[in-house]
Amino acid sequence: MRFITANLNGVRSAATKGFFDWAPQQGADAIGVQEIKAQADVVAGQFDRIDALQGHFHYAEKKGYSGVGLYTREEPSELLIGFGSPEFDAEGRWVEKRFDKPGRKLSLISCYFPSGSSGEERQQAKFRFLDLMHPHLMALKAQREFILVGDINIAHREVDLKNWRSNQKNSGFLPEERAWLTRLFGTDGEGGGLVDVYRQLEPDTTDTCYTWWSNRGQAYANNVGWRLDYHFATPQLAGLARRAAIFKDQKFSDHAPLTIDYDFDL
Repeated sequence: MRFITANLNGVRSAATKGFFDWAPQQGADAIGVQEIKAQADVVAGQFDRIDALQGHFHYAEKKGYSGVGLYTREEPSELLIGFGSPEFDAEGRWVEKRFDKPGRKLSLISCYFPSGSSGEERQQAKFRFLDLMHPHLMALKAQREFILVGDINIAHREVDLKNWRSNQKNSGFLPEERAWLTRLFGTDGEGGGLVDVYRQLEPDTTDTCYTWWSNRGQAYANNVGWRLDYHFATPQLAGLARRAAIFKDQKFSDHAPLTIDYDFDL
């Protein structure tokens, strides 16, 4: 199974830059997109399919804001829109498709974590989101196997961004955010036990790991980037991951698509 994640920074903008010409050529079985910044009236009949993959979407109530989608080749046995938080479900941040069979419970998820970079109010909202998301993911892990893809808006380790020293007090690399990921992955000796699949496959990459670049200055040209886009997986599915690739030959948004191949079928 090939699973791609891409923050589009606007589905219409990404379309004009060739995303919907590129995506059908990738042989993907699932594609998660974030920050579509559009409503159903724009997506329906235009962006709701990618080749043989059918999309389902969680739209933000606020127009031109947030929103996520998940395209899959197979039809799910169940579709969940939102994760049960009135505050954040209003922002369009969670699409989950379940592919359950006898003896198997499996979910694919596209999720968009809040950014706190616009100011303290949004940073506090981001912390509230993290406080809700950790127990939600732990409860899900206790019930089923899953892969969550998305823009997490956190760089976990120093190796995950170019200028880590100067960003230690900035949203996306705050100690509290990084500690949340460490707890989620259980790399502190306790906690969640989910797997950062890219880092499992590519433990040592530095400047080739970035998936986001600021539009300010010459960040992209100089590869002053951050690794903000992830695959989180339960250990069994993470153990079936075989290959990761970040696509940078064409720029569809300020993020680059991340593709991971898994050795199982839906």
